[in-house]
Amino acid sequence: MTLPDPGFWSGKRVLLTGHTGFKGSWAALWLAAMGAKVTGFALAPETEPALFDLAKVGSGMTSMIGDLRAPAAVSKSVAAADPEIVIHMAAQALVRRSIADPVATFATNVQGTTYLLEALRGRPAVRAVLVVTSDKVYANDELGRAFVESDRLGGKDAYSASKAAAEIVARAYALSYFKPAGIPVATARSGNVIGGGDFAADRLVPDVIRAVQSGKKLVLRHPKATRPWQHVLDCVGGYFVFAEALANGRAVSPALNFAPNRSTTTVAELAEAIFTALGQKPDWHQQPEPGSIEMKTLAIDASLARAQLSWRCRLTEADAVAWTADWYRAFKAHENLRTVTLDQIAAYGRTAA
Repeated sequence: MTLPDPGFWSGKRVLLTGHTGFKGSWAALWLAAMGAKVTGFALAPETEPALFDLAKVGSGMTSMIGDLRAPAAVSKSVAAADPEIVIHMAAQALVRRSIADPVATFATNVQGTTYLLEALRGRPAVRAVLVVTSDKVYANDELGRAFVESDRLGGKDAYSASKAAAEIVARAYALSYFKPAGIPVATARSGNVIGGGDFAADRLVPDVIRAVQSGKKLVLRHPKATRPWQHVLDCVGGYFVFAEALANGRAVSPALNFAPNRSTTTVAELAEAIFTALGQKPDWHQQPEPGSIEMKTLAIDASLARAQLSWRCRLTEADAVAWTADWYRAFKAHENLRTVTLDQIAAYGRTAA
């Protein structure tokens, strides 16, 4: 199965937005390890602790702290990076926060994406732009089928709708401005990601970790909900392989799903697996959320990415859980987390699909 090519990335100027976040920190470390000249643009880390700080992600790259909603700051980061490859991961990525604050969510995810694409327009060095959205961009009818790239976009909550809107913005810029200039612009839609270093609110693995640390029961809102769980390295690796294909002029779809083969694992089952991997007895209770509009079932079909990129998840769900637990054990033991994280990146490259 295809892995990112260090020979491609070595020496490439890469603008990575969202580099201070969970997925962005893994992406920044991996790119730098492959020899890329990475410029990151994002808000300061939102959590304490944060993977960005724990793994000293800012070392070996140029880190620019700024707001995607500020067009002057976005333009400044683009000018400083003079990028050849752009991977846009910055976002307001929490569903419940989006429901509480839809205006900020739309401003970041839609207007911010527009500001970035506008700043990139006319930049002579740009070879490819990849906009990362979500598996939640589809108009989910809750029938349990796996969505394919040609399915209708939608979204009941502000996060999902804002990511679907970002897809439309990216496509409009691609067709109006970038395609005539010979620059591919595409979107990547990935499943739910787990891995070491996530400390966000209202996400399953961090909630389990906090429950273990506090000795309190884990609270689950939708224990029977299903999601396409995958390790962060499978997800980020897919983005890199996609960006390589775009920059190399390969005929690939302008939107691709990245997810494991059909997953029916529920929230409760994954939580219990994490507890067990940490050597803890699963301990949770349900706290219903009346009137919730969060999706109960979600699956996406990554057949197109497998066919076009020879990509698939290299880690099984059990592997993903084990690697995640290993990282948090190292965190608890006060190990060097930059080394731990880079070691997992290196081990991923040695893992048979």
